[in-house]
Amino acid sequence: MKFPNRAIATIAFATLITVPAWATAPNAPEAPETNAAQVDVVFVLDTTGSMGGLIQAAKEKIWAIANTLALADPAPDIRMGLIGYRDRSDEYITKSTRLTDDLDAVYTDLMTFDANGGDDTPESVNQALHEAVSKMKWRDTDDTYRVVFLVGDAPPHMDYKDDVKYAESCKRAAEAGIYVNTIQCGAIPETEPIWREIAAKAEGRYFRVEQSGSAILTDTPFDEELAELGAKVEDTRCYYGGAEVLQNNKEREERADSIDALASMKSKAQRALFNSSDAGLKNFVGEQELVNDYANGDVDFDNIEEDQLPKEFQGKSKSEIESVLGEKAAERKELQGRIAELAKKRQAHIEQELMKTALQGKGSLDFGIFDCIKTQAGKAGLKYEGGPAL
Repeated sequence: MKFPNRAIATIAFATLITVPAWATAPNAPEAPETNAAQVDVVFVLDTTGSMGGLIQAAKEKIWAIANTLALADPAPDIRMGLIGYRDRSDEYITKSTRLTDDLDAVYTDLMTFDANGGDDTPESVNQALHEAVSKMKWRDTDDTYRVVFLVGDAPPHMDYKDDVKYAESCKRAAEAGIYVNTIQCGAIPETEPIWREIAAKAEGRYFRVEQSGSAILTDTPFDEELAELGAKVEDTRCYYGGAEVLQNNKEREERADSIDALASMKSKAQRALFNSSDAGLKNFVGEQELVNDYANGDVDFDNIEEDQLPKEFQGKSKSEIESVLGEKAAERKELQGRIAELAKKRQAHIEQELMKTALQGKGSLDFGIFDCIKTQAGKAGLKYEGGPAL
């Protein structure tokens, strides 16, 4: 068998502990364009000492946010990016993860964030916003919803002479069709007028949450089973290709194992839901995943070198390989069907629990972000009904 000569763009991402600079650099190459509706979203998070509650909430909610984005009709091609910022006297000023459809890479980077530094009230908001607008590789098609969520509790330093000030970044964002939504944590009086101004100048929205983040962090009776099913679906993956492709996908699998070991049960459940959605396919399969490619008719076994097949298929005939792949595809479909059923029960349970509260989730981080998405994404051809995934 010979392996087809295919132009493959591969990104080597790091494990949870070490992320190479080139993999997270904002100036890394753009992903190839697709025909799907597109979402590019960058979260710009204050990671100074007062933001511990919000950072923890972000770690718990990132998959729920991804699932909310995935609710669009039609299912979008989702990329996320991340910028954590502090101030010039701290360990770092900004720390970035490029826009990517590998949400596992974004999540593992987010898991390394902690709240520290920021001895004075103003922070390096200007630099973080400038990098989000000007250094991320945004897709520029008309059907791309481009959005920044700026999250913090303190105003920007306006005394740094070499900063690009937020007004200029807002102007560039508006010209590029990038919405900037501002989320104020807590109630520092000096922050609100600037956060409102940033949102107004960049055609975004402002809202405020409690210092803890006010996220809905409800456990459900379905989370453990969803996490287990998600792990079983991942066990159906098998990769093929040259040494570089196989190494990249080995790192992808190791990263998934790290997430499974360290993430909360609710996060693992939400990740299982995303990976089973149409919008989550790229995060789930990565590059050169044999079951998916076989199901789509993208594999020619007569032109694949045997040593570029998974070891379990080496030495087997074409019919034997296709038989195993058919079984794996059927198993995957059955598991994803069970996940879809549990997803409905899980969402209904959360909504029922919210009905018992006075606010019913209104004023939370979840509903605030969803309101922005629902209002703004329509201009890119995306339609959102109902409420957010929680």
